[in-house]
Amino acid sequence: MPAKLSVNLNAIAMLRNRRDLPWPDVVAFGRIALKAGAAGLTIHPRPDQRHIRFSDVGALKALIAAEFPGCEFNIEGYPSEDFLALVEQHRPDQVTLVPDDPAQATSDHGFDFIADEAMLKTVNARLKAGGMRVSLFADGDADAAQMDAAKRSGTDRIELYTGPYGGCYADEDAAEAWAEKLGATARRAGERGLGVNAGHDLTVANLPLLCRHVPDLAEVSIGHGLTADALEYGMAGTVRRFRQALGQAI
Repeated sequence: MPAKLSVNLNAIAMLRNRRDLPWPDVVAFGRIALKAGAAGLTIHPRPDQRHIRFSDVGALKALIAAEFPGCEFNIEGYPSEDFLALVEQHRPDQVTLVPDDPAQATSDHGFDFIADEAMLKTVNARLKAGGMRVSLFADGDADAAQMDAAKRSGTDRIELYTGPYGGCYADEDAAEAWAEKLGATARRAGERGLGVNAGHDLTVANLPLLCRHVPDLAEVSIGHGLTADALEYGMAGTVRRFRQALGQAI
C-alpha cells in the first residue's frame, strides 16, 4: 500500500505571519489539501509561534473532526511540558517528537535513542495513555543499537529524518547512497515491530526513489517542498502530484 501524505502547514502559517492579517488562511488551505486527497495534516507549533500559532491547533482539529473524520491530525514538537500539555489538550491522532532546541529554524537530526531512552519511555507512556500514537524522529542512518533503544522506549513508529537525502537533489549517486541508508534503517525498525514515517525536504522528484527503498513506508509529512510547488500548481494540484509520486491512484 502506498505511503499516506500528511501536509505540513507550517510554511503557509509563516507566510500569513508576515502581516497582521488572516491570510493565507491556514484552515482554508488545510481544507483544500484534504479535499484533494491528503490523508492528514501536520503542524509543528513552536514556543515563539513564528509559524503555527496555538490558536491554529484547535481550529485545525475542529476542521478534521467536522469535515474529514477519516483523516489524521499530527502534531510535531520537542517534548517540553508546555508541548505535552498542548497535545493532551487537543489529542491529535499522532504526536511526532523531535529533539530540537526551540530556537532552531527547523528540525535537523533525530534522537539519540540510547541517551534519551529513559526520558522517551516516560513521555511515550504518557502520550499513549491519552490515546495518541507516537512517532520519534530518527536519523536516517540509525544503527541496530539505536533501533533497539527506540523499541524499548515504547514508541509506535519512527520518522526517518530525510534532510540529507533531500539535500542530494543535484547528485544522483549521493541520493542513491542515502536512499540505501534510509532503507536499511527502515528495515531495522520494521524488524522490531516499529512503523516507519519519513519527512524533511521531500519532493515530487525524490519520493519515488525513497519509496522503492522503503516499500513499507506508512506516511510522509511534507511542508516546504509542497508549499513551494503550490505557488506554481495550486494546493489541490500539488497534493495530487505528491500523491502520484507516492504511487497512489488519483
